[in-house]
Amino acid sequence: EEEEAKTTDDKAAAKAATAEAAAPKTAVKVHPVFSSLNFTIHAGETVAFVCDSGSGKSTVGKLVARMYDVEQGGAVLINGVDARALDVASLRSRIGIVSQEPLLFDRSISENIRLGATVPDLVTDSQIKQAAKDANAHGFISSAQFPHGYDTKVGVRGSKLSGGQKQRVAIARALLIRPLVLILDDSTSAVDVETEIKIQDALEEIMQDRTSPSAP
Repeated sequence: EEEEAKTTDDKAAAKAATAEAAAPKTAVKVHPVFSSLNFTIHAGETVAFVCDSGSGKSTVGKLVARMYDVEQGGAVLINGVDARALDVASLRSRIGIVSQEPLLFDRSISENIRLGATVPDLVTDSQIKQAAKDANAHGFISSAQFPHGYDTKVGVRGSKLSGGQKQRVAIARALLIRPLVLILDDSTSAVDVETEIKIQDALEEIMQDRTSPSAP
């Protein structure tokens, strides 16, 4: 009986091994997003990346902010230093990022802007209002539409604001820290032409001697 049991176990093991060998192996293939990409953006410059959807415009900004790291050759240099050698928290405290679909929290407008600072509790109301003015958001925040002004709760993911209003609050949050690098990922797509011109004019003044790569 013992010998029979051993034979049965051996057959079961052999069958399992055969099934494992026959099973298809799932391999994750990594395809390079960029090949032979080389450019320099100097302080004070505003550079727009214009290309087809899915071609990597957003990825450029994410590489600068170290949301991704270069893995297969190449490097992102900031002031001549490989971004991978920089402390992530310190680097991001100097970078402002505004995406096409800004993430707002179910808090007040003031609190959402305040979160742009490394230490939100140290931000003053006057700084918040100045950032909102720079982003051309102060007007609608102070309008009759929002009787509670900066204390207005924006709802989950900013559901109580229009697309353009959400983007302007997100821009104000990014401008709060006066970033050395400002990354705009199609961040004015939901605002009207007049508002976009005002925002661009404000950004030109704020970003003097700073860098702003954008994906329009």
